Amino acid sequence: MAPVAGFCQGGERETATIEVMATVEPNRGQHSVRAEKAALRNTMRQVRGRLSSEERARSAVRIEDRLFGLPGFAVARTVLLFSSFGSEVPTGRIAVRLLSEGRRIFMPFLQDDVMHAAEVLPGQPLVPSSYGPEEPPSRAPVDPNDIDAVVAPGLAFDRAGFRLGYGGGHFDRYMRSMKPGAMRVGIAFHPQVVDAVPHGGRDVPVHFVVTDEETIVCGQPRP
Repeated sequence: MAPVAGFCQGGERETATIEVMATVEPNRGQHSVRAEKAALRNTMRQVRGRLSSEERARSAVRIEDRLFGLPGFAVARTVLLFSSFGSEVPTGRIAVRLLSEGRRIFMPFLQDDVMHAAEVLPGQPLVPSSYGPEEPPSRAPVDPNDIDAVVAPGLAFDRAGFRLGYGGGHFDRYMRSMKPGAMRVGIAFHPQVVDAVPHGGRDVPVHFVVTDEETIVCGQPRP
């Protein structure tokens, strides 16, 4: 099947793992959490930015294989998938594979600074946005309860499933609106896994973090 127009398909990982420490005490205020998130974002942009396009491409293939190997993901008929940009894990191959299997994919778009999702059909080109990732051509929002699984982006993830986004809180708010049984998966290059991501009460953890080296069942101790 031909690639869906607009999807980026490059990417990979460097061999050196960079240790990043980020801890948050439960009684710290939101101002402290925001400051720690901002500092970690700066660090993780550099970590991910050091990966060459060739490394990202090779790692993306391994991430895709691990993602499709998750039993819950294998049976998800409707998937919310982010449109990758910059040095993110490329999602073009994932989108093509889902569509080739007869599954429906939805992609995020912003309207009045609120995240919605709309269906992307085979062959439809994505459209540019003002904030980075491309968006679906349709602006008809899907009901969040119709989504079986979400594949979420992030600058960093920890083993409890907390993710460091870009600061808008859009994915967290959207995931809170999804049905309780929906599967939440984060995908990242392995150097993006850190000891702890600063988080507050409104941050929504994922159930799994899939990297090129391992699939993390969130909340489970490290083997």
